[in-house]
Amino acid sequence: MRKNNYLFLVILLVIMTGLFYISGQHPNTVDPETYKPAVYSTIGALLPPVIAIALALITKEVYSSLFVGIAIGALLYSNGNLELGLNTMLYNENGGMITKLSDSGNVGIMVFLVILGIMVALMNKVGGSAAFGQWASKNIKTRVGAQLATIALGVLIFVDDYFNCLTVGSVMRPVTDRHQVSRAKLAYLIDATAAPICIIAPVSSWAAAVTSSVPKGSDINGFNMFLQTIPYNFYAITTLSMMILLTIMKFDFGSMKVHEDNAKKGDLFTTAARPYGDDDDTTDKPNGAVIDLVLPVIVLIICCIIGMIYSGGFFTGETFVDAFAGADAPKGLVLGSIATFFFTFCFYMVRNVMTFKEFTECIPAGFRAMVAPIMILTMAWTLSGMTGLLGAKFYVHDLVAGSAGILKMFLPTIIFVVAMFLAFSTGTSWGTFSILIPVVCNVFGSGDTYEMLIISIAACLSGAVCGDHCSPISDTTIMASAGAHSDHVNHVSTQLPYALTAASVSVTGYLIAGGIAYFTESSLALITLPITLCLLFVTLLVMRAYMRKQAA
Repeated sequence: MRKNNYLFLVILLVIMTGLFYISGQHPNTVDPETYKPAVYSTIGALLPPVIAIALALITKEVYSSLFVGIAIGALLYSNGNLELGLNTMLYNENGGMITKLSDSGNVGIMVFLVILGIMVALMNKVGGSAAFGQWASKNIKTRVGAQLATIALGVLIFVDDYFNCLTVGSVMRPVTDRHQVSRAKLAYLIDATAAPICIIAPVSSWAAAVTSSVPKGSDINGFNMFLQTIPYNFYAITTLSMMILLTIMKFDFGSMKVHEDNAKKGDLFTTAARPYGDDDDTTDKPNGAVIDLVLPVIVLIICCIIGMIYSGGFFTGETFVDAFAGADAPKGLVLGSIATFFFTFCFYMVRNVMTFKEFTECIPAGFRAMVAPIMILTMAWTLSGMTGLLGAKFYVHDLVAGSAGILKMFLPTIIFVVAMFLAFSTGTSWGTFSILIPVVCNVFGSGDTYEMLIISIAACLSGAVCGDHCSPISDTTIMASAGAHSDHVNHVSTQLPYALTAASVSVTGYLIAGGIAYFTESSLALITLPITLCLLFVTLLVMRAYMRKQAA
């Protein structure tokens, strides 16, 4: 062990010596308006997130992996200059950690997280979670029922993915625990009903993000376009269908099977990692009522919807649709959660189920529960900022635009793959929308069919959700881990085979849809959806038969 430590120190010393030498060859300060690093808008711009993701999957340690990715990104931006790299990592006005933490939207997300953490602590304290668990135990008799109930709740909470992840997790975790569903499986069910639901729900923060990404002056109605993309959003629909089929078929594969087999034996975690401590949801008030959990959750949903349309100008004359399209999701969620917090305080006081002292004790407890996801989010945002400083989006933009001329029939498939890779590397599906949707709108000229445009936009949305779903640095993926109280690396590694299966089926779907739209120039391509779902079903049947044969 000591020899390994010495070897590590020697290697580190050599690297630092080289960096100090490089530091003397490059300026310590630059003009951000004109400065371009050596790897700007090249494939090297994707190196930091790729390294961070690879390290996370190899080492099973997410914090240090993200930090290494950030450091590499800062050094690439500074061309090896240590002083400039350190300032870039912390204070760069377009991507530094301090800048990301001072962004009002990011702060809003963290405040929302903390308030939800406090709400969960309050529900546990008064016995609402325990009461719901007892009710569910009487009415949900099987593991299949517990998983289907989790899916149903995830579908019902379609307004926003952050809200979805944490609410579904806090409500259903005691239920799935009682029915021996692994935390990794719960995290997958939460994640698979977050972004995939939001991207096909017209009334959601995601619909607003897509609508706002349509370039001005393109003569395209963003909301109508979004509605038309829904039947072509193969990854979202395939993921939802696969999740239900796997549950009904009582079938798992990959590393998820290991976690589920262990859960049936009483081990919900498989690994030793416990990022949320002992995770004991017991209460010192066993006589809590179901309404102590259900009513605050319902109020939270209503208040968050009102908060979002308020932020979009609904109460100042905007229509409901336009208000959602222009909503500031973090602002709306913070306003909604704050209102719910005060409602819950009054509700519990009137019901006399807790004292004021007990209420205040839940505030720091809820905050502590959210420290882990806040740390991961902070570093994920910073890593995304480093990737932006290196011009990754321009590299991807040129890649898509350059291939469109001769490959229009295959363009939906190409866009899906590129969007998936970009969202996976950057950890943001919304950022992917903003980059690729204008490109796709500009690629298609007046001679192209509108159907091909719709399919290509849908492929962009679908690929972005897929990449976001797979990425360890995605905030939605992090939220799903937080909601399930699952180790983040366990969640990512078990979800990845499922996401890639749905992605493979979706690629086939876009190949078929692109070909039909290219040759028929009509909406006949809509038949691709049932074809894709049938292909998914056959794929799962073949996989189940193969696994049974291997086990025999």
